[in-house]
Amino acid sequence: MMISPLHQTALTTPAAIAIEDGQDTYSYSTLSAMVNNLAMSLQTQGLQRGDIVGCLSQNNLEMICLYWACIDAGWVFLPLSPRLSNQQINQLIETYQVTWLWTDNPGRLTEITVAHYLSVSLCIQANPSSTAVKVSPHIASNIILTSGSSGTPKAAVHCLLNHMASAQGSASYIPLKMNDSWLLSLPLFHIGGLAILHRCALAGARIVLRNTAISLAEQLQQSTISHVSLVPTQALQILTQQPKALTQVKALLLGGGMIEPQLIDSLNALNINAYTSYGMTEMSSQITTAKANLTGHHGRPLPARQLKLVDGIIWVKGECLFLGYLTPQGISLPVDEQGWFCTQDKGQLNAKGQLMILGRADNMFICGGENVHPEQLEAVLMTHPNVAQAIVFAMPDPVFGHLPAAIIDYVDEPNTEQINAQLSELIEQKLARFLRPRQYFNWPKQVISSGIKAPRKLIIAAVQQP
Repeated sequence: MMISPLHQTALTTPAAIAIEDGQDTYSYSTLSAMVNNLAMSLQTQGLQRGDIVGCLSQNNLEMICLYWACIDAGWVFLPLSPRLSNQQINQLIETYQVTWLWTDNPGRLTEITVAHYLSVSLCIQANPSSTAVKVSPHIASNIILTSGSSGTPKAAVHCLLNHMASAQGSASYIPLKMNDSWLLSLPLFHIGGLAILHRCALAGARIVLRNTAISLAEQLQQSTISHVSLVPTQALQILTQQPKALTQVKALLLGGGMIEPQLIDSLNALNINAYTSYGMTEMSSQITTAKANLTGHHGRPLPARQLKLVDGIIWVKGECLFLGYLTPQGISLPVDEQGWFCTQDKGQLNAKGQLMILGRADNMFICGGENVHPEQLEAVLMTHPNVAQAIVFAMPDPVFGHLPAAIIDYVDEPNTEQINAQLSELIEQKLARFLRPRQYFNWPKQVISSGIKAPRKLIIAAVQQP
């Protein structure tokens, strides 16, 4: 049993700033009091230990307090993307037997069917009779929905120990200390967003909430932010709009997609201290981390992680490994007899033992006897200024077995034929002629992404429909 990192930091450094939300700041002492008060308030509404608490909201102070209250009371925090439709939310509520839901959008209440709605109100005043409760770090604390490249989400269950081991390993490579501040630029329904809460709580650092009234680049320039986590598309957008917005940060952590050398070159030219990582929801965020480099490696495993390759497929285990997937039969952890988890990612180790990612094993296809990794082609396609997103997939061919096809989310569509010709030329120049897409499709706007990664299989299925 232990006190949560939030309350422990409130005891040791009570005056340190925990949250910055616009013009308002909240110390760890204040945040601890708000969490204690919220937990007691929610208990009076009838929540029981082990209950799943759905949370449908954008990142905000209430959501952060609700997470830490769940840690204290033994409830299981389930953050849901506001981009999900009411029908999808209802399906998830039924599938995972969610009995409690909080949302800051009253307009959605009439269309969502759940047994109980929660009322969340924050009280800053400290309660003299309340003390930081001890919690078990081994019990289920949260669920993160992850679909990876498929369309059907899996419910990955973590405990507090998973997150603490992840945060401690991260800090061993990317230093974080009191008075540092990490911009909460990733949603809390994504493992990268939730990881920021634990990193800051353990270090006594400040979480800066996103100001959605201004651009990410503008906030980076206006606020004092030392650390930021971005996906490559976010970083590219900032460098295009306001290149100097990232020059003041101590650490930029990149993840969530293939990283084009052009982006690394741009960051190096501005002397931005950037890191790349290989991570996944099931391992509570980062697995390996390295300084951003042009050789394309993502470093070695951080502490509390182990990694091995079996026939070119990455297997992992360690203290960061989640408890398992929530199923109708309970929590199921798909590991082998030695506790290794198969990631389904293909990789290789360079001469220094640093990890190189080749792509998803289930995305790879064979074209004329050659292995094709779609992620490699996608990274090249996205260097074109008129491409926001790209997905490459296999189309059956009687001669070659399969041929590459591409689905493109165009920034602007004045002449798609001309752009597609340029894209094919890009592939021929940077990779090989046989890898050029033989067919291009427009991005299906009817497929809504509920997370940072596009639902690959749903998008491919949408363009293949007659």
